[in-house]
Amino acid sequence: MDGAKRPIRTPDQRIRVFISSTLKELEPERRAVREAVERLHLAPVMFELGARPHPPRELYRSYLEQSDIFVGLYWERYGWVAPGETMSGLEDEYRLSGSLPLLIYIKEPAPEREARLTELLAAIRGDDRSSYKTFSQSEDLAELVLSDIATLLAERFDASITSTTPAAASGRAVAGAGIPAPYTSLVGRQRELTEIAALLARHDVRILSIVGPGGVGKSRLAIEVAMDAAATGREVAFATLESVSQPERVITALARALGVRDTGDGPLDDKVIEAIADRDLLLVVDNMEHLLTAASLLVRLVTECSRLQLLVTSRSPLRVRAERVFTLPPLEVPATDVDADFITQASAVELFQQRAVAVNPAFQLTPENTAAVAAICRALDGMPLAIELAAARVRTLSPAQILARLDSALTLLVGGARDLPERQRALSRTIQWSVDLLDAETRRALALLSVFSGTFGFASAERVLNEAGIGDPSGALEALVDASLLGRDERGPTPAFRLLSLVRAYAATLLSDQEHARAIAAWVDGYRDLGARAAGGLRGAAQLEWLERLELETENLASVMRALLDRRELDEAAEYAWSLYLYLWIGGYLGLVQSWMSELLTTAASGATIEPHSRAIALYYVNAVRFWQDPDYDPVPGLASSRDLFLATDDDFGAALASVSLALAYLAHGDRPDFPAAIQSLEHGLDDFRTAHDAWGEAMALVMLGRIDLLAGDITAALQRFEASCALATAQGERLGIVIAQNHRGWAKFLAGDIAGGIGDFADGLDISLALGHDEGVAYGLEAFVGVRAAQGDAAAAGRLLGAALRLRRRKGIVNPGAFEFYMVPLQALRDAGRGEEIERATLEGLELPVEAVLNDARTR
Repeated sequence: MDGAKRPIRTPDQRIRVFISSTLKELEPERRAVREAVERLHLAPVMFELGARPHPPRELYRSYLEQSDIFVGLYWERYGWVAPGETMSGLEDEYRLSGSLPLLIYIKEPAPEREARLTELLAAIRGDDRSSYKTFSQSEDLAELVLSDIATLLAERFDASITSTTPAAASGRAVAGAGIPAPYTSLVGRQRELTEIAALLARHDVRILSIVGPGGVGKSRLAIEVAMDAAATGREVAFATLESVSQPERVITALARALGVRDTGDGPLDDKVIEAIADRDLLLVVDNMEHLLTAASLLVRLVTECSRLQLLVTSRSPLRVRAERVFTLPPLEVPATDVDADFITQASAVELFQQRAVAVNPAFQLTPENTAAVAAICRALDGMPLAIELAAARVRTLSPAQILARLDSALTLLVGGARDLPERQRALSRTIQWSVDLLDAETRRALALLSVFSGTFGFASAERVLNEAGIGDPSGALEALVDASLLGRDERGPTPAFRLLSLVRAYAATLLSDQEHARAIAAWVDGYRDLGARAAGGLRGAAQLEWLERLELETENLASVMRALLDRRELDEAAEYAWSLYLYLWIGGYLGLVQSWMSELLTTAASGATIEPHSRAIALYYVNAVRFWQDPDYDPVPGLASSRDLFLATDDDFGAALASVSLALAYLAHGDRPDFPAAIQSLEHGLDDFRTAHDAWGEAMALVMLGRIDLLAGDITAALQRFEASCALATAQGERLGIVIAQNHRGWAKFLAGDIAGGIGDFADGLDISLALGHDEGVAYGLEAFVGVRAAQGDAAAAGRLLGAALRLRRRKGIVNPGAFEFYMVPLQALRDAGRGEEIERATLEGLELPVEAVLNDARTR
């Protein structure tokens, strides 16, 4: 079961578990395995939405290539063998599993097991990658899966610690991390891949722009280039700008792709530069054509980050001196006078064939249809998107029928495209033709989905479609995926969807003004309701699941705020921002919400009316965030006004939060912290949280009061506060609160002389932070062990841990610790003992190491 040893992934990435089984006979077992995988916070890879008896081979091959573990469920049925195939999809998935570790589960008894399945199981038993177990009940299966995956991950984790790869040691990303999953295989671009790789190998090529018309395949090629670069061990990040509407928001999209948090404590572009200044990084910037005025930002990045390369896709060049332009042509189409053998070698024909097989596994190129396929590709001028849309129709039409209808479309459907180049006109007409072939309800569903920005979940789409009276939202989404008009990504626990920008633009034209207004209203209401439900969900045991759901919908969440501000619905905008408070804080979007609320107050100052509660919210965000940005700014008057307005509008939670922020301001007041004022403000906040029955806020206030107790030397009082905070967070199952309380409780124990108790709390908190992928918690956990190792006299380990923590903070844009942190005391004592140079050398070493490489320094007791 060893397979190819790969290091375990870092906390901010999802390990993917491919689940293979027949669909109907093992439905309860599939559900049980999915739930077990999700309980481990991993991503199950299944085909639940629109599942077919025999998924297209290309599709499940793509998913298998991007998966990490293969789980096979078998009972009695071998599965359907499609026409023209020699084995079922069930066996094919096993054969394509490559070097993945195999966890195989056989349901017994099986009195009617088919002979071919018996043969397959015999082959699997002889596979040295496989763990082979039997079960009888789905409940037993769930426990087996939980135990086996946990054991497997522990083995991989140990391997990654004891034999760190060169890529991990240099801090490079895991291959493919953050790169969008391609919806289709890449066809006919080997020459372009080779040429682009050669250009990127040159140190003088800093910005390489892939330029070409919409639909020619720029984004798909960029994904392949990124995956190839990551496979060599190079660090790669991928930023999609399709849904970014303002040039000043480009930096937000780049920061998100790089994992840099916009915590509001400084200019985001400066934080990004600090995060990547010393890294050999390829940053892909996709869909730049509508944001060309932001080109100066890209120039600044490559100017100040000497090892950074940018790969940009755009319909137009950036026209800056650092740019090298690569013009992407359409695919090769066959000439009219070549025979059938040469026709099938043309890349445009190959793409048509692959996409046709994906929707109709029985499709083949034959002497009877080859000429029609070639004619389709010529008519569409080799444009990949147009070819995919046409090929999607072989489910119901023959190539000759497609050609006849397409010829008519290209002749008659000129619409508003007469001023476009011929290739763009052909593409526009092909989109229109493909949409016209949908039934009326599916065509209307496509139009309604045009209100979404970027990626969106099934539940969000379902709400908008239901509001508009679409009777079968699931069926409509499946039909749009089948027609290649809607992309689907199943890498996460739930399917995610995205419309290509060209398709979205066309779909929007199908809505009347009245229909568009109703769809926008349903879209806005859906995300406002999502924010309201998330406010409670983020405070409990489902915190991680809610964070994942909201991160999937981030582009739409931001677009809804933009829509509310543009329509001057200021009260609604403020309440929406308030419902998302915890997500914006944990997710690192406080800088963004501060700009929204600053705009809201500016609009209100120009004469717009807002409610007192809205003003309280805006004042809170603007002042609490600016407090971290500008050390000379005094946030006390603004925060006091915010607190008073919250109290006047009976918002105890808001008043409590403002009181806590006031306390922080008092503590950071110049060189003379005002401890009495801070304590009084915190006590008020604690009372208000209790009045609001908000255990999350109560736990946070107790931690702050405990910190002051520790600074005052009252360890007993501090420990009592931290114990109470941990009990509140544990009762809710709120893991981030548990981490914060445990870290502080660990320091109270440590300073009281309970070294083992302190180390236990630090270790537990670090483990939870790693599981959550919460970078700030990981940084605090590493820093706790800086103090532990320093107190134990291990200068080398303390320095390495400190360097790794600093590296993590810089690369993620996390607010630096305050003027004083508890680990500084034992560390300074070690310096005073003459170990300073040793600490500095080890810190420099740690600055080159990722978290995984220093965990031994924290684990060793």
